[in-house]
Amino acid sequence: MRAVVVDEPGGPEVLRVAEVADPDPGPGEVLVEVVAAGVNRADLMQREGHYPPPPGASETIGLEVSGHVAGLGAGVEGWDVGQPCVALLAGGGYAERVVVPAGQVVPPPPGYDLVDAAGVIEVAATVWSTAAYAHLSAGETYLVHGGAGGIGSFAIQYAKALGATVVATAGSEAKLQHCRDLGADHAFSYTGDWAGQTREATGGRGVDVVLDNMGAKYLEAHVDLLAPDGRLVVIGFQGGRRATVDLGALLPKRASIAAISLRGRPVEQKADICRHVADEVWPLLADGTIKPSPLTTYALDDVVEAHRRLESGDNVGKIVLTVQG
Repeated sequence: MRAVVVDEPGGPEVLRVAEVADPDPGPGEVLVEVVAAGVNRADLMQREGHYPPPPGASETIGLEVSGHVAGLGAGVEGWDVGQPCVALLAGGGYAERVVVPAGQVVPPPPGYDLVDAAGVIEVAATVWSTAAYAHLSAGETYLVHGGAGGIGSFAIQYAKALGATVVATAGSEAKLQHCRDLGADHAFSYTGDWAGQTREATGGRGVDVVLDNMGAKYLEAHVDLLAPDGRLVVIGFQGGRRATVDLGALLPKRASIAAISLRGRPVEQKADICRHVADEVWPLLADGTIKPSPLTTYALDDVVEAHRRLESGDNVGKIVLTVQG
């Protein structure tokens, strides 16, 4: 089969398409014939050598796919060959076929074709699991960075569906307007005093939950912004990994900091998350409560350009590689 390979870490130019061995489904696994694969920032980090796959996972980049069931391992029930599906992966998505634990394979969202569906499961699972961990509730205030990106766009809408007030950041007026169009109550440029504007917008109280893809760069500002009983949930390190926190600033607020990875969770946890996403989030997509992100598509052979596009910061919404028609 054809798959994207990386001979050595580096920029987008190190990506190439090559012939590799076909995967075979083992016990409890599903073989998926891939139609399309989502492109995520974690993919860029893996390409650069900073985010290796968990032990035993495919070395091929790619955390989410859509396609059709092509084979079933021993013990797998509830699926038939030929059925459409989407899958959450620990790796292997940039390829014509991939094997996945059966619990991480679910039907596509109702009303979505398979290309549109390719970029949904990873962001939905990330947003649902972090919101559940933080116990985000109606009436609380939620801060999300990169609101025009795949995760940010989804997070704005999901938080609004829960009844939260949403503050989003983005890097241009067009992207800020995109955030507002999705339902963000406040949208501020991260090139300005977004922290001060957020504090002002919340009447000085701060925010209850932060979805943090920046890490070290914003740690001090986030701790300062947390409201009483506030929760900072770190899901990325675009602004660095190492920082110093003043525990004395957390204690009076009863605030907490958590760092959560979806990719490295045990299979049982990821299966549970996928079940919740299919049961609780897919209906929000089906009825239009959460609208699909703008989609930019590239053929598998154009994977270099897809990575360059995501790295540029110019993209709004989701990037997807089309693997087969």
